[in-house]
Amino acid sequence: MIDYDLTKIRAIAFDVDGVLSPAQIPMHPSGEPMRMVNIKDGYAIQLAVKHGYNIAIITGAYTKAVEVRFSGLGVRDIFIGAGVKLPILMKWMEKRGLERENVAYVGDDIPDMQVMRYVGLAVAPADAAPEIKELARYISPIMGGYGCAREIIEQVMKAQGNWLSDERAFGW
Repeated sequence: MIDYDLTKIRAIAFDVDGVLSPAQIPMHPSGEPMRMVNIKDGYAIQLAVKHGYNIAIITGAYTKAVEVRFSGLGVRDIFIGAGVKLPILMKWMEKRGLERENVAYVGDDIPDMQVMRYVGLAVAPADAAPEIKELARYISPIMGGYGCAREIIEQVMKAQGNWLSDERAFGW
C-alpha cells in the first residue's frame, strides 16, 4: 500500500521507457527503437481518464508511436522529446490547476529526478535506478512495462471509490 493520502491525487504523470514500457527496447532494422506496452496499464489509464483524472505522458523519446498509443487511450497531455521534464510538468500543472500534493509521478531513471523531488507522490517501478528508489515515496513491486502503472492507478482509484464503481469500468 502507498503511504500517502491518495484521496488528494487528481493527476498522474508517467515516464515511458522503463515505466510504461520495459527498460529493454528492441531495435527495428531501420534503427528506430520499438516499445512494448502492457495492456493492463492501458486499461487502467483509459479508465482513469474516463473518471476525470489528469493523466500526462512526459518522455524524452521522440516517437510518434508513443503519441498514437496514449492518445488512443484518451490521454490529452503527451509530451515527447522532453529532455528536461520539470518545466513541462510545472506548465502542465498550472494549465490543469494542480497543486504539488495532487500529483503523482512515476519515473525510473536519472532524467526523472527533478520531477520526483517536486511532486507530492513520487513513485518508482521495482526495477528503477537506485537513485530513483531513494527518492520514491512508494516503490511498486512490479517492474516497469509489466503493470506498475495499473498497480498505481488502481490504488489511487480504490482509495477514492472509483475503481470498478460504475459501467465505465466494463468497456474500452
